[in-house]
Amino acid sequence: MDETSRLIRAGSKAPSGLNRTVGPPIQKGSTILMPDAASLYDVTQTTYGRAGLASHDALIDALTELEGAQTVRLFPSGLAAITGAIMAVVKTGDDVLVTDGAYKPTRRFCENVLKGRLGITVRYFAPDASPDEVMALANGKTRLIVLESPASLTFEMQDVPAIAAAAKARGILTLLDNTWAAGLYFKPLTHGVDISVQALTKYVGGHSDCFMGSAAVTDPKLGAALHQAIIDFGWAVSPEDAYTMLRGLRTLATRMERHGASSLKVAAWLEGHPQTGEVLHPALPGAPGHKLFQAAYTGAPGLFAFVLKDAKPTQVHAFLDALKLFGLGFSWGGFESLALDGDDQFKVRKIKKDYGGPVIRLAIGLEDPDDLIADLEKALTAARSA
Repeated sequence: MDETSRLIRAGSKAPSGLNRTVGPPIQKGSTILMPDAASLYDVTQTTYGRAGLASHDALIDALTELEGAQTVRLFPSGLAAITGAIMAVVKTGDDVLVTDGAYKPTRRFCENVLKGRLGITVRYFAPDASPDEVMALANGKTRLIVLESPASLTFEMQDVPAIAAAAKARGILTLLDNTWAAGLYFKPLTHGVDISVQALTKYVGGHSDCFMGSAAVTDPKLGAALHQAIIDFGWAVSPEDAYTMLRGLRTLATRMERHGASSLKVAAWLEGHPQTGEVLHPALPGAPGHKLFQAAYTGAPGLFAFVLKDAKPTQVHAFLDALKLFGLGFSWGGFESLALDGDDQFKVRKIKKDYGGPVIRLAIGLEDPDDLIADLEKALTAARSA
């Protein structure tokens, strides 16, 4: 052969065996070379790299174990997992019930795509509505109930097992955004939820450097629907990102224990501060939703909020700008602590509530909690002086 042809073929021979390492091999490839002509259209085989290779398979196996699932599918972001799972099960003419405390981009999708383009009815219920109140909204066209418990930013809890059971009795599917508990401290599928979704970007990744989401199910028909949606929409994640998420998953339990313990210490300190109102942390004794938390959750994550009592906008900005250990950012779940004011996001909610002041969300990272408390104390002093 000409040298050009020899160089193209050089080094392409598959290894006869791989040395065993702690993590899976990262296989990079869009094209998969099939062993024979009969395999080209064999749907039981992986015929294209977008479907996933070694690191994807390893991550899926681990998430299946974490979620107690029969099938787990990967999406390029947490939002893609939520929207993809919804799209896998609804059609034009359906009715969808959504918590009013949903993640804002989830709501945007419901308004712009489900309602705006697909002719799907979307209605919202209070983030602390009882199972009876939620089911009272359901009708003959209701296909799906979208839950997020605790609610985004304000942390209202819902009786998810009871809602799931009532929905199942009427043939209605339930989907829960379970990112807060990371599939570790709450197991939606064992509590009757049909689709458990989480943004792996947050706690599973753990280092604020990778996007991904997952949807987990126990029903093979729902698993097939998720698989078909991924094929139809062309979603995929890279092998490097799958490896990164699997690496984060290995230390999830250890990190979550530290996040939770530190968040409870910080929350308890804030609870006694004269400048703060209600502390919105379901794992904190006496906090709203604590009984529901106790009944179903096995641990506390690091994300919660508190009310900066009677503060003016200038005081909110003074508080946030004075923070040194807390970064100002919208994500969470990484090793670093973050803060933001959530009030601007409440404008889209149907149900308005007076919290007695601006709501500040804190993501407690892995820093020493006493250092975080000292940082908050300085920031509260700055707010008082503003």
